[in-house]
Amino acid sequence: MTITAYTNARLLDLEDGTLTAPSTVVVEGDLISDIGAGCGHPEGSKVIDLAGKTLMPGLIDCHFHVVAHSLDLWSNAIAPDSLAALRAVRVMNGLLDAGFTTVRDLGGADLGLVQGVEDGLIDGPDLVICGKGLSMTGGHTDLRNRTDIRPDSLGWRLGNMGVLVDGVDDVRRACRKMLKEGAKFIKVMANGGVSSPNDPIDSLQYSDAEILAMVEEATNANTYVSAHTYHDLAISRCVDLGVTSLEHCNLISSDTAKKAADLGCTAVPTLVAYEGLKLEGAALGLGQSEQAKIDVVRDKGLESLRIMKDAGLPMAFGTDLLGQLRIYGGMEFDLLAKVLTPTEILRSVTEIGAELCKRKGEVGVIAKGAKADFIVVDGDPFEDITLLGRPKDHLQLVVKNGVVARDYKEVA
Repeated sequence: MTITAYTNARLLDLEDGTLTAPSTVVVEGDLISDIGAGCGHPEGSKVIDLAGKTLMPGLIDCHFHVVAHSLDLWSNAIAPDSLAALRAVRVMNGLLDAGFTTVRDLGGADLGLVQGVEDGLIDGPDLVICGKGLSMTGGHTDLRNRTDIRPDSLGWRLGNMGVLVDGVDDVRRACRKMLKEGAKFIKVMANGGVSSPNDPIDSLQYSDAEILAMVEEATNANTYVSAHTYHDLAISRCVDLGVTSLEHCNLISSDTAKKAADLGCTAVPTLVAYEGLKLEGAALGLGQSEQAKIDVVRDKGLESLRIMKDAGLPMAFGTDLLGQLRIYGGMEFDLLAKVLTPTEILRSVTEIGAELCKRKGEVGVIAKGAKADFIVVDGDPFEDITLLGRPKDHLQLVVKNGVVARDYKEVA
């Protein structure tokens, strides 16, 4: 078994909000076996001197779509599955390039992509998948124009982020199918969205009975439901129905945020998605009806962060950038830093993300017995959290499963 000692590493102390004194992290195989200033390692071990650079858990993006090759969602959906998979692999390569070692996919990815990473066929982050996002007819992933009366034919194609399912019985069947096929949680489109043509931002989607059925099926499988939701009424309704992962939440109120916090929910703000759409959506072909909805959610983004922070609602890090807009991923750190402290952001992209991925203690932490997924950065993220969004300037190493996956600069 390969043993590597990373010496003179400064680790995150999230309790004190500072970096530790120089320490050593010992990796045996794919696990961290020891940590400490004076911990030893067997003779013959490989030693990598980090010269005081920061060693921290691999980053976790809790809202991503690896099959969203393009902002043209229809073209993604009609692509042959083989082509959609090859495109997704390239997207996953880019995520690992930026230091993301675990990604929660919110609609599209399947078990084949998960196993491709596990089998070493795909050079990318571990995927935690929901299968397809569940959408009612006319809901957030119904991509047909109003004049298109053809039956939905995209179904379960790999490049399609959601599947249209109506009625309690079919909802149950879809949930069971996805859980059987490797889904780790269920995703529901419970509110109108920006990238869909027919549903206003304030529209409620699915009946109470349908969402309750999803929650019951998820609970029976010892997991949870995640909801796409912007509007306060939609968020409050989801919380009341037992949904515990709340995506976006741009229009949340203080009362709803407090209720969600009290009931153990987690929010996943994705502010950079709307910045990207505002900057380039029109040029990349986003329809006029979709463009008109961007400012409705964009303008309230920072306020929603303040509301959720004040309510004590845990927030995980997410980007939700589609297609060509992925180049703006690092901007999420800049946006979060306008409201949240570096420690709060670091928790969101590590510990809280790990909990939402149901991998607490396994990823998102540097600890004995944890998976050896970590990054080395040149700089102190407590002093400048935005450096995590500039990997070309600051990322030195990406270690995944105990192996150096990316080595950008020689470390002394």
